[in-house]
Amino acid sequence: MKGTSVVVRLLGPEEAEVLANVAPDVFDFDVQSKLAEEFLNDPRHHLAVALDGEQVVGMASGVHYIHPDQRAQLFINEVGVAPSHQRRGIGRRLVAALLSRARALGCTEAWVATEPDNEAARGLYAAAGAIEDPEPFVLYAFPLNRKGP
Repeated sequence: MKGTSVVVRLLGPEEAEVLANVAPDVFDFDVQSKLAEEFLNDPRHHLAVALDGEQVVGMASGVHYIHPDQRAQLFINEVGVAPSHQRRGIGRRLVAALLSRARALGCTEAWVATEPDNEAARGLYAAAGAIEDPEPFVLYAFPLNRKGP
């Protein structure tokens, strides 16, 4: 273990360089600098990171959106914590950082989805204060000429 304290904070525009030093298994794929810059420069995209020294050991990403008939909501897209730093409350702190941003933006709700058998994620979201929706839903994906990450 590197440092003794992990700092959780939201990244802003012009901070893509922070994502140049990411621990294994935080993101699904290697961070692409151009995509990181594009993400961070979009005011509706939000990225909370957990830093152990200068290494990113956790992240939570989200996007806030509006509809013509509804106030803003936050969709939490993904939460990832390096295996070396799991089970320390980092995921819960990352989610809390996104929820704090959502409140500041006036979002009325935040939501996230996971697989039914992903006990770790379900435990994290429950510990972070989420309420499991009793209504089942089916997720459909539309492959759009995807050739890789």
